Amino acid sequence: MQVNPVLDVRDLSYSVAGRALLDGVNLTLPAGESLAVTGPSGSGKSTLLNCVLGLIRYDDGAVRIAGQDLAGLKPRNLARHRRDTMGMVFQFGELLPELTPVENVAMAALLAGVKRAEAFGRARRLLVDLGVPVEATPTAELSGGERQRAAVARALVNRPALLLADEPTGSLDTQNREAVAELLFSLPRTWGCAVLVVTHDESVAARADHRFALREGRLVAEDVPLSRGAR
Repeated sequence: MQVNPVLDVRDLSYSVAGRALLDGVNLTLPAGESLAVTGPSGSGKSTLLNCVLGLIRYDDGAVRIAGQDLAGLKPRNLARHRRDTMGMVFQFGELLPELTPVENVAMAALLAGVKRAEAFGRARRLLVDLGVPVEATPTAELSGGERQRAAVARALVNRPALLLADEPTGSLDTQNREAVAELLFSLPRTWGCAVLVVTHDESVAARADHRFALREGRLVAEDVPLSRGAR
């Protein structure tokens, strides 16, 4: 039986000032699998993520998340669908430094309408599972790796079908980069979600189940990554 993909991008095109950043991009990603897209700065990787998030009105093609075509949604319904089906990890975490990790993670659940006790319970459990301190420590006092793991917890707290990450290891040292990359690419197995990562780091991309490079607006399949047992 064929499983419907969580992410389904068809013939996606987007141009700025006459330059095609995306030129007929196609990709599909089912639950339980990961995909990495590499490319230098300015190649269109973040543009691709923004199209998937529904933040950019693309010129042509279609983006479907969990079976829903984003182009057919009104802004309020699009925001709701994004909240209910997607989680996002940014390069610098984008956490509020004055809040504790638990408060940062719980806030995302509260904004989604989860009751306070459940939101904070989910946040604490996630942070413990991901190895982040849950005591009343401001997020600003965490290490870089701990902040990124807290950002992953925030992206997971609403139990998304699709987790997106934009250069999630770009600001980390080697040790923390490896730890965060290992965490991200373990999520399809441990959480059952689909994971799409864009990165310029080839060693990070090599951990994904599927690997593509964005070149002149088109996705090009790269070498098959290492098997999980060899990582």
